[in-house]
Amino acid sequence: MKSVYCSIITIGDELLIGQTIDTNSAWIAQQLNTIGIWVKRRVAVGDVKQDILQALNQESEQSDLIIITGGLGPTADDITKPLLCEYFGGTLIQNKEILEHVTNIFTIRKRPMLEVNLKQAMVPDNCTVLFNEVGTAAGMWFEKNNKVFISLPGVPFEMQHIIRERALTKLKNYFTTPVILHRTLVTSGEGESFLANRLIEFEATLPAYIKLAYLPKLGIVKLRLTASDIEAIEIDSYFNELKIILANIAVADTDIELEEAIYKLLIERNETLSIAESCTGGQLCARITSIKGSSAMFKGGYVPYSIDSKVNVLGVNRKTIEQDDVVSEAVVIEMAEQCRTQMNSTYALSVSGHLEKQQGETIVWIGLAMEGKTLAKKMNVFYDREKNNVFVTTNALNLLRQFILQD
Repeated sequence: MKSVYCSIITIGDELLIGQTIDTNSAWIAQQLNTIGIWVKRRVAVGDVKQDILQALNQESEQSDLIIITGGLGPTADDITKPLLCEYFGGTLIQNKEILEHVTNIFTIRKRPMLEVNLKQAMVPDNCTVLFNEVGTAAGMWFEKNNKVFISLPGVPFEMQHIIRERALTKLKNYFTTPVILHRTLVTSGEGESFLANRLIEFEATLPAYIKLAYLPKLGIVKLRLTASDIEAIEIDSYFNELKIILANIAVADTDIELEEAIYKLLIERNETLSIAESCTGGQLCARITSIKGSSAMFKGGYVPYSIDSKVNVLGVNRKTIEQDDVVSEAVVIEMAEQCRTQMNSTYALSVSGHLEKQQGETIVWIGLAMEGKTLAKKMNVFYDREKNNVFVTTNALNLLRQFILQD
């Protein structure tokens, strides 16, 4: 069975100057992989006609499927539709269904319909329209020389809607793809090089059709086994072996984030969490509340950034701060205990420290509390402020996970 490959072309000057980060390509690649299509290349081009045409020609030589995002808005710099007309030999026509939809959007929002907005109803006559219920720019499906081209809006939620509701089904019907199997183990506590050293013998036993990939982030390494052969049902036995080898640092055996693993753990136990964080400025709470349904286990949080707020809002004893310093084991334990009491939660997590270089060590303390038990851990951080924020919140969440499991 022949593998199917895709090229993704993202259009927009804002991508090339770094004003906008391309998250679309990563999301598209994940969706395509679920139906057995591999992304072979990703190309970013500016709002220049010749560059886009050149990218279309080059990528159609490399791939079976070419997905284009961007350039479908109503403004003068959005040149994708007339360019696609030229490339595929079509003519722009007004689509009645799209026109009615766009008109209805402006009517509901009680905003005037401008001439430029009418352009959104214009599409090439030789495309299949991929209707967009959540925006004004429709997707378009073209076929040329046994290749499929899909043009999508660059707005992420509109692009995602069209992929999920329109494109994936058509692609599954158009292409016959081999099976792609993934098994992902999420780990925390050891770096990539240490893991690779532990897995030397394991990797040597893997058959050629099963690949092991290391996917490191700050404080987390995901290990992914991938097979694309129909006989690769053996992947599960190898994955079970991998879980046994790394049992002491395994967080989850599915591709989820650490905060989701904590959410599932607390929901299963019918327990709750509260957070008091200083130096991380709300990032711990943000990670927890990014999980849908987190209100079922998350009571709430404080961001007592100053000493006064730690004392007056959270209730930390000022003498503790004066005697032990605001960044100390004693303070984070008091922060956690006070937070747990005030929020009436099963567990409380606290953080206090520095995220930027100080004289001597750059230190962060993490505190944990439950009824009758507390724990504190000192961390040294080594990066810039942004990276340290991720590093600290990841380590704090993993320490919380271990604390819950020990209980």
